[in-house]
Amino acid sequence: MSTEMDRAVRPPLWRDIRVLGLAAQIFAVGAVVFILYILWFNLTNNMARQGITTSFDFLNNPGGVNVADNPISRNASATRFILVGIKNTFALAVAGIPILTIVGVLVGVARLSTNWLVNRFAAFYVESLRNIPPLLVILIAFFAVILPLPPARDPATPFGAFVISNLRISVPWLESSEPSYFWIVLGAVVLAVGVWIWRTRVNERTGQRHHRVLWSVGVVAVIAIIAYFLLSRPVTISLPVADGSSVSGGLSGLGGFFAVMLALSLYTASHVAEIVRGSIQAVPKGQSEAANALALSGFQRLRHVILPQAMRSALPPIINQYLNYVKNTSLAIAVGFAEVTSIVFQLIGNGNPATQLILILMGAYLLFSLTISLLINILNRRLQLVTR
Repeated sequence: MSTEMDRAVRPPLWRDIRVLGLAAQIFAVGAVVFILYILWFNLTNNMARQGITTSFDFLNNPGGVNVADNPISRNASATRFILVGIKNTFALAVAGIPILTIVGVLVGVARLSTNWLVNRFAAFYVESLRNIPPLLVILIAFFAVILPLPPARDPATPFGAFVISNLRISVPWLESSEPSYFWIVLGAVVLAVGVWIWRTRVNERTGQRHHRVLWSVGVVAVIAIIAYFLLSRPVTISLPVADGSSVSGGLSGLGGFFAVMLALSLYTASHVAEIVRGSIQAVPKGQSEAANALALSGFQRLRHVILPQAMRSALPPIINQYLNYVKNTSLAIAVGFAEVTSIVFQLIGNGNPATQLILILMGAYLLFSLTISLLINILNRRLQLVTR
């Protein structure tokens, strides 16, 4: 009886919402596939008409690219040059993302300060930087900050520990005679992450203070110190030493690298600051009033009450700013820094197929974007409230 009633009330296929939804999805997928086929057909036909190969065999040929401050030979394969560009882009991301995050959060908090001078300075920083094109910010950083530095033949050596010129900036660095030591330290860091998670769960389960930072730093410090003495002190501090226009020892970076990192970090931080400001203002005022009722200081109120809640809503748009930062590193070509876009354009200029190289460039940025999104989304899921 119920089956007959179901058949009686079931709408015809052309009015069934489930059937219509499935048909719309099939049509959309078919349309996308058809468009991609048309584009690929036109591309391959036009390349064949012009005698351009569709293979990637050229990646094994000599690249013929000049990369400043890098020992790679011009006769190295195009693949090696692309990997050098990806490494330089990765270095910009690793160095810049922490800086822009710290600056953005501090400026965002300062935008809400009751101190008039701090508030106005933060507002001026945000409104001036975020309304200037990033390319212009890079050029200002390069021509106004880096180029006025002493020339490479007569660099500045403050405290005898740094070598600063408009060509490169060198800082002290750690040098190891035993590569296994760094693997041990890396293992200690992984173990410290596990300890951090453990202490967090103890806090959530029992209410005891977690002391995550103390425990995690302690684990890394103890393991690093024990390994340091067991391996007969394998790590020393390497100081940069100027020798004419060259520098030996320490860690060096080209002036273009620092100009791009500084400019894009400050530029992106201005956007992060507005995100943080808006997220703090979105926290209910009752939370601040409750913190005041508990006699928490201003710093304690921000640290334990306001920022943890604000970051739940701030983190997703901040991820977008991280992605924008990485993609904006392609503008480093304006100051001659050899990141992946600059390398690819030089390879195209040397007669290599543009289509394949552009596809590789797109894949490189897609890999960067997906990796950053994956890592930050793991943190984002950890910050979200668990609802039932």
